[in-house]
This record gives sequence, C-alpha cells and structure tokens, in this order.
Amino acid sequence: MQKEASTEVGADRIEKIDPRFLTTLRDHVHKSLRTAILSGRFAPDERVNERQLAEQLGVSTTPIKEALRQLETEGLVETLPRRGVLIRYNAGWAEEMILARAALESMIAHLAAKRIGKDEARILEEIVVRMNKATEEGIADDLIALNETFHEKIHIASRCQYLSRMIERQQFYDASIRRIIHSDPLERDKALAEHTAIALAIISNDSDRAERVMRDHVVRSGDTYLDIVFKKNEDI
Repeated sequence: MQKEASTEVGADRIEKIDPRFLTTLRDHVHKSLRTAILSGRFAPDERVNERQLAEQLGVSTTPIKEALRQLETEGLVETLPRRGVLIRYNAGWAEEMILARAALESMIAHLAAKRIGKDEARILEEIVVRMNKATEEGIADDLIALNETFHEKIHIASRCQYLSRMIERQQFYDASIRRIIHSDPLERDKALAEHTAIALAIISNDSDRAERVMRDHVVRSGDTYLDIVFKKNEDI
C-alpha cells in the first residue's frame, strides 16, 4: 500500500504540459522556417533535412514535421517521394505574393479613405511626422516599427475584417530585410515620400488616389525586396 501511495505522489510531482506551450512551439518553428524561406536563406529547389533543422532550432523533429506540413499547404515547400522536402519558393512566387499584397493593401487604403475618423486621421499624421524625423536621423529600427504601425493604423481605419485577415498571409518581409532596405538613404527618402502621399490621400478622403499610391508603393518596395533576395529577379 505504501509503495502504491509513493507512486501516486511521484506522479503528482510532474504536471502535464499545457497544450498551449506545444502550440506555441509549433507556431514558433513554423514562423522561423517561413521567415528563413521568405528571406532567401534557402535556394529554390534546395532539399532540407528535418533532423538538421531540428538541431539548428534546438527542438525535436515533431514540430519540424508539423511546420513543414503547414508550409507545404502554403506552397512554400513540397514533399516528393525519395527526394524529401524541397524548397519551392522562388522569385516568381515572391512576385505573385507582392502583387497579391499590393492588391489587398490598395483596397484597404481605398476603404480607409472612405471610413477614416478624425482621431484616426490625426494619429496617421503624427506617424508621418515621426517617420520624417526617423528618416532624417537614419534610424532603421525606428522606421521598421513605424512602417508596421502605419499600415496597422490604415487597416484599423478601413474597418476591414476579411481583407485584413487575407493580408496576414502576404507578410513576407522580416526584420533583417527591412533593415537592409532602410539602411539605404535613397530608399528611406522614397519610402517617406510614398507614405506621406498615402497618408494625405486617406486623410483627404481621396479613395481612388489612396488606392493608387498604396499599390505603387507596395509594388516598388516589393521590387526592392526581389533585388535583395533574388539578385535582380534572375529566376522570373
């Protein structure tokens, strides 16, 4: 009886792992691999090894397998018999993602220009002022954060739900790529001019112009991304 009681106490000393932690790990692995692929750290058609990925990330192969399955549904990798998992992301795929994001962002900007409130307009103006200062000072990290906030506030002002969810899958920049882009003074000046034009169009309720300048901005910055990651679009 004492032995059985001891066993029960021993079992109580270790709590079951909360499933939320398992989900977090899986999502973290997926995000890490997705970012690496979208940043061009894997070559198109490169074969990836699950065990090597697990060692590099310091995890078991289980979340790696789960992440790769999810990436396959997104079209970024493909599992082939006797060949393993191959990277399918290339410059052509990236260009399609850029155009999809441009279409979504431009429609969101169109609706934001129609629906923006006074307080939201004031906030957007303040962000542009801060962007101007960060551009002059050349602070890449501040510009990265402000860029994300700028687009986020436009999404909020648009009152979009469906489009905002769709655009989540078109986020392909990571901090390292953004830092490279914003380290170029010419690129910083171009981005500031474009963000200013977008804000003015939305604040003045010019929905057609907001749609056009947002689309042009996303396409141009996307082209810069292609140049950095894929060496002048050689694969397109």
